[in-house]
Amino acid sequence: MENEKFKRSFRTPFQNSLGLAVYRSGLQRCAPDHSWGPGVRDHYLIHYILSGKGTFDSGKRKYTLSAGDGFLVVPGVISSYQADHNEPWEYCWVGFNGADASRLVKETGLSEESPLFHYDQDSAMENMLNDIYTATGPNPSNEAQMTAALLRFLAALMVLHGDHNCRKDTGYAYVQRSIQFIDFNYSREDLDITQIAANAGISRSHLYRLFLQHTDMTPNEYLTKYRINKAADLLKNENLSVGEAAYSSGFSDQLYFSRVFRKLKGVPPSKFAESARKAEKE
Repeated sequence: MENEKFKRSFRTPFQNSLGLAVYRSGLQRCAPDHSWGPGVRDHYLIHYILSGKGTFDSGKRKYTLSAGDGFLVVPGVISSYQADHNEPWEYCWVGFNGADASRLVKETGLSEESPLFHYDQDSAMENMLNDIYTATGPNPSNEAQMTAALLRFLAALMVLHGDHNCRKDTGYAYVQRSIQFIDFNYSREDLDITQIAANAGISRSHLYRLFLQHTDMTPNEYLTKYRINKAADLLKNENLSVGEAAYSSGFSDQLYFSRVFRKLKGVPPSKFAESARKAEKE
């Protein structure tokens, strides 16, 4: 029985009486390759995967998803989803709409452009979706209970979105602090990534990941590029030699400086200085 496909679902007759109304809810253990779409829904639909795998095509991008992942289907947008052949997924879902639905969904951070979320800490999401289903019934009291359970679920997604943003903001703050430290200390030839990470209060590996995420460069690439740009500015001063510009920018080895400068700027530092000084006089 455990591996057999099954489905339980409910569709409410009360779809337009409140600012937020549950249209449908349920749980399904899908058969291999079971699919829906391509098609269009007239309401918001959120699936949360309990086990197995499958794919979701939002109309803009195709995603491969597994346990702990969730996805949003937006009304009026062509989408499709399909269970994996070898490990078909089991998921629960809730469909809803109403005058307040769009505003509430926006607060969760989910959208047509960003339709996914992930939660695997415990069974809280599954339990909240199950609460929506168990509240189903034909009476107005059932409608109110379903809506209350849906609001709890959406509130949990809002908290999840807020925690994610907080982590993103904190990561960016570490990068900003490190960039400021580089700005103040780039001319020190002994400045290295260990010192930059220590100043930020994080590990070298964490700093590495954050720089890639926020600047598309490693910390060392950023430091080197920063120093070369500073040296390029100094080379516009005809009173400074290439060696002096290199030393003032944190390079103790002039040959290494010249090699890196040419790689990043396309010309040797002496040629760059000549062209820059000529342009200054024109």
